Amino acid sequence: MHTSSPSATDPSARPLPDGVSFTQSVRTLEDGSPVRTSVLTVAQGAPVDIEGVHGGSVASTDTVRDLARSAGAVAAVNGTFFDSDSERYKGDPLGLYVSRGVLLSEAAGGRTALVLPGAGERPRITELRSATQVTSSDGARAVVDGTDRVPGRIVGCGGVGGDRLTDTGAPTTAPLPGRICEDSDEIVQFAAGWGPATPYVGGGSVEAVLDARSTVTGVRSPAGGAVQDGGSSLVGIGAGADWLRVHARPGRTLTVSSVLTDAHGVRVRGDRASVFGAGPALVRSGRAWINAAANGVSEGAVRTRAPRTVAGVRADGTLLLVVFDGRRPGVSEGVTLPEATGVLLSLGAVDAMNLDGGGSSTMVVRDRVRNSPSDPGRSDDRRQRKVSNAIAVVPRQVR
Repeated sequence: MHTSSPSATDPSARPLPDGVSFTQSVRTLEDGSPVRTSVLTVAQGAPVDIEGVHGGSVASTDTVRDLARSAGAVAAVNGTFFDSDSERYKGDPLGLYVSRGVLLSEAAGGRTALVLPGAGERPRITELRSATQVTSSDGARAVVDGTDRVPGRIVGCGGVGGDRLTDTGAPTTAPLPGRICEDSDEIVQFAAGWGPATPYVGGGSVEAVLDARSTVTGVRSPAGGAVQDGGSSLVGIGAGADWLRVHARPGRTLTVSSVLTDAHGVRVRGDRASVFGAGPALVRSGRAWINAAANGVSEGAVRTRAPRTVAGVRADGTLLLVVFDGRRPGVSEGVTLPEATGVLLSLGAVDAMNLDGGGSSTMVVRDRVRNSPSDPGRSDDRRQRKVSNAIAVVPRQVR
């Protein structure tokens, strides 16, 4: 039998940049079950940028491989959870997502997040909240409830106030993955990252159209229309619409400001930072620490074996990105969150967290899907699921 070696022009045959490594192994869990494990490590001083990438708009989806290709990345894994049940906006991230310093989705309560500061700085894992407000040139201020999402629909809940579960009507401020909340009184910000047009929400909604200098150039009612090139829009419903009617008049400026803070009130800074909200945490300060309840994750989800994508940080600032294959009896069974925690500790993680998993779990290295994604709805391209965003490792010379 003849076998051929990869050619020199095969992207998968080229070495990775200094400080970036990829390994695979089959680990044996305590009960003897196998789990195929793919590990990508990125040293803090590696000549790469680690950043959030997404498709043509933040609410669209694409495969991890296509996202990596578009970014010129040498490697990538899937990132945040997302609104896969939405008919029109399946890529809407569930909770916090920041790409290259731009807030594209607000935090869901104080869920755990991976912070990639950029410029060779140390990654970190912590719990984050976001706060956004708009100030009119007439001096009035209002809370901006969301960023780049359908007004009134809060995927995963955990909003800033006034949220109610759509199925029960019960009020809540807690993050609840897999649940949907609604709020009839909101202001939501949209910019170019959302896409070419704001969603039509009907009723008495109001949309303030802003130019690149945050000056109101027009007001629509109902909301829904083109986002001005280089500008943005603010869409209000209920009390939010009432505020915009009074304070968003043509010629006035509406200045929007956002801050991210951790549990100690320390702000996340950096115009190149990327942030991925998900959770729960798995390791904190070198010890197993799974804050499932704070992230709205059930005990059943914690203890179920499944494909997983997780991130960790070593004491020297090395980033660990790990994918566990699952749903393949006798070949790779997946892991529970405690089992994933054990592996991360063995790899030297001092902090770690869970990312989106299941059929989303995908690792791409040098343009090849290296794991075996388990999305049952796909039979092509190694069954890659289209996801909202990815953590991409991009050589600096690509820029």
